[in-house]
Amino acid sequence: MDPLDRIDELIEHVQDARSVPMSRTNFMFDRGEMIERLEELRAELPSELRKAAAVLDERDRIIEAGRREADRIISEGEAEHARLVSVNEITVSAEHEGARIIAEARGEAQRLREEVDDYVDTALANFEQFLTRALASIERGRDKMHALREIGTFQGEDAERPLPF
Repeated sequence: MDPLDRIDELIEHVQDARSVPMSRTNFMFDRGEMIERLEELRAELPSELRKAAAVLDERDRIIEAGRREADRIISEGEAEHARLVSVNEITVSAEHEGARIIAEARGEAQRLREEVDDYVDTALANFEQFLTRALASIERGRDKMHALREIGTFQGEDAERPLPF
């Protein structure tokens, strides 16, 4: 018989017991019969209690293992979060530094281009002035030569003088 059924039976027995005269709460029953029924209940209860205690112990063990696993997962998650935040901060910092270096390099390249352009422009302007003077000198020399050819003779004084170019 199930221990709960035994307890229900004992409660019914107590309810059916005769009351002590002049009392509503006190009752009388056969002591030997009550002891026998309680001993039967005790004999049945230990195996059920042992099973229940074993189930409770197993439940507590599973719950504790679950808590440890949850704590481990949370700890690993927090560590991974910290690592990812750190990696993200490093990445963001590196991207900012990279962008700064690229902007600086572009600025330096632009400055160098402008310096080279100025140098080349100055060199070409100087060369242009030299060529302009040379062309003017050549033109004067050719004009003088044509003029002398038209006259037909070279004057001695001019012969000793160096040509203007």
